Amino acid sequence: MKVEIPFDHWKPLSVEEVFTTFADAPFQWCLAGGYAVEQFLGSSHRAHGDIDVLVYRDDQLSVQRWLEGWQLYAAHPPGTLRAWSKDEYLPYGIHDIWAHRSRANVWQMQLMLAEVEGDEWFSRRNPLIRGRREDLMTEYNGLPCIRIEVQLMYKAKNPRLKDEQDFQACLPRMDEQSKQWLKNSLRLLHPEGHPWLEAL
Repeated sequence: MKVEIPFDHWKPLSVEEVFTTFADAPFQWCLAGGYAVEQFLGSSHRAHGDIDVLVYRDDQLSVQRWLEGWQLYAAHPPGTLRAWSKDEYLPYGIHDIWAHRSRANVWQMQLMLAEVEGDEWFSRRNPLIRGRREDLMTEYNGLPCIRIEVQLMYKAKNPRLKDEQDFQACLPRMDEQSKQWLKNSLRLLHPEGHPWLEAL
């Protein structure tokens, strides 16, 4: 299946459309990226170019079956897209899937695969960063979302302007436990230091 839609041609689903799409799904899912930040804050403070949905890697074939009628593409290798074949189990190293409905000519959703090992999730960037599987996803504003401290950890790698904006907006609303978790994770990932550490 040839990819004919330009990478920057996005018309993302709304949060409500994502919720409807995955209502009653037989697997766990949550919002990630900027929309997870927005739900944590309870309001919007910037525009969003796409919408990210996080699922666990070992649920991926259930996700694929649930999205029957969608065109699904794996980011493999990174920076390129190829069709995700029916019943193909994507291995470690492939963790992004771009999606659009069959008749759409725009990208509508990005799926991200969270790594799991038994009853724990772990970070691809450093497997020492891990936690209970049941604790990775939570609810903000009544919607399933990735925990804010985990989302900010991923945003901290090479922070863009929008990542800085998200961090500054979230910081005053984070509890001490979340701040400490983020601080510890950043120290592991950035032993040379990170500009967010002082603020935390």
